[in-house]
Amino acid sequence: MGEAVLASLLAGLATGVGALPILFLRKVSHKLRDSLLAFAAGVMVAASCFNLIVPALNEGTVLEVCLGIIAGTIVLGIFERYTPDMDYEKYFGNLEDEDVGRRAVLLITAITLHNIPEGLAVGVGFASNAPGMGVALAIAIAVQNAPEGLVVAAPLVDTDMPSWKIIWLATLTGLVEPIAAIFGSLLVRLTEAIIPFALSFSAGAMLYVVFKEMIPESHGHGYEDIATYSFVLGVVFMLAINYVFLV
Repeated sequence: MGEAVLASLLAGLATGVGALPILFLRKVSHKLRDSLLAFAAGVMVAASCFNLIVPALNEGTVLEVCLGIIAGTIVLGIFERYTPDMDYEKYFGNLEDEDVGRRAVLLITAITLHNIPEGLAVGVGFASNAPGMGVALAIAIAVQNAPEGLVVAAPLVDTDMPSWKIIWLATLTGLVEPIAAIFGSLLVRLTEAIIPFALSFSAGAMLYVVFKEMIPESHGHGYEDIATYSFVLGVVFMLAINYVFLV
């Protein structure tokens, strides 16, 4: 379990690393954000398919895996829908543009929630019987978290918030992952029979995030072509990671 917690912690901290460019860039272009977000989406789709769904099929039945994917999608959708609003002034102080603060808080809340299935996936991966799966998943999630950190930080650059605070807030969104990893690891250790469902549940939750949030966001500013190429590069990158750690 210690390996799962450490790996998920490092993956979570990648959100803070992703926000570091705001120290040098006071304006993050949509083109850069969209390409990075699409790349991360490609990584997550490949990780969901090859590192979660395929091992789940090897461990269990098609019915278990299908039910897990559907359950993961539905649960995260419900969780996201009924998340209460947050008081943006409490976290961002006085802003000239109220909408910027509100959108930023909603974005931070959404990404924090989305990091829960990612941490769960790392915990399940380390507790499963597939050597190297946990490491590959942790790397994939770290790569995916970095652009998310930049996405969180970018709208706050236009406010009077200090850069260190923006980076700290971005980092906080990833710190939920070790907690989720502990839960996933304990769940699998309780009974290995749940591994196929747990893996596919995590996959369904992550696929929901990708297709509900990441891909639409990366295709909404006129840079669809570069976003598509970046998505494919993300898939290829994850295949290379799998080759290194799982072959």
